[in-house]
Amino acid sequence: MAKDNEKAVGKPNKEKVLIAEDERRINSFMASVLESNEYIPVQVYSGREAIEKAASAPPALILLDLGLPDIDGMEVLLRVREWSDVPVIVVSARQNESEKVKALDAGANDYVTKPFGNEELLARIRSALRIHNRIKHPKLDPTFRSGSLFIDYEKRMVTLSGKEVHLTPIEYGIVLLLSQNAGKVMTHDRIIENLWGPYASDSQLLRVNVANIRRKLEDNPADPVYIITEVGVGYKMAEHQPAAGG
Repeated sequence: MAKDNEKAVGKPNKEKVLIAEDERRINSFMASVLESNEYIPVQVYSGREAIEKAASAPPALILLDLGLPDIDGMEVLLRVREWSDVPVIVVSARQNESEKVKALDAGANDYVTKPFGNEELLARIRSALRIHNRIKHPKLDPTFRSGSLFIDYEKRMVTLSGKEVHLTPIEYGIVLLLSQNAGKVMTHDRIIENLWGPYASDSQLLRVNVANIRRKLEDNPADPVYIITEVGVGYKMAEHQPAAGG
């Protein structure tokens, strides 16, 4: 029987997080961390319970284990994605990069590998909720800023420390896609499909373009601060942040 831990349901500022994890010790640990950090944990222990609860009492976010006893977590993710864009963070012991890519391509917002620490889990939750809120409620100002990097979408102009950066159309397309999904890992396949279409598969071309972008944007392309590599998975743009001293 699913356990709804909703002691503070009367406080609207608290966000409900659905935990789909069959290992009760880990489920209880995550629930404790969430509750002590002003979230409302809702605990379920099977895939069917997760789907039912996500539909009947939609949460703000789902923490989803892949190794559920009845339905594999990937199937749960695909089922939920048929009707909901709720942020889903996969929490799994599966460390194979292909599993991460598969989950992200299926619609997961993030992938946390067990074991993990309290602060890492909370940071991932905050980031996923922040990104989701930004997508659902976009700002009217069509611009993006991260540190000294500034993008004006209407003018299709990229500047760094106030100086215009000249990008090729493909380079700008990559920067546009990553910045509009800032903080979220975009898999190689998803970027390639967005830029070159569903039948393209040249990841080398993508790597070359990202290397060229980094030479134009980064002080040290070998240690980038704007376009971050998720090894074996893809890339993400650093989230909105004020410029130094700003």
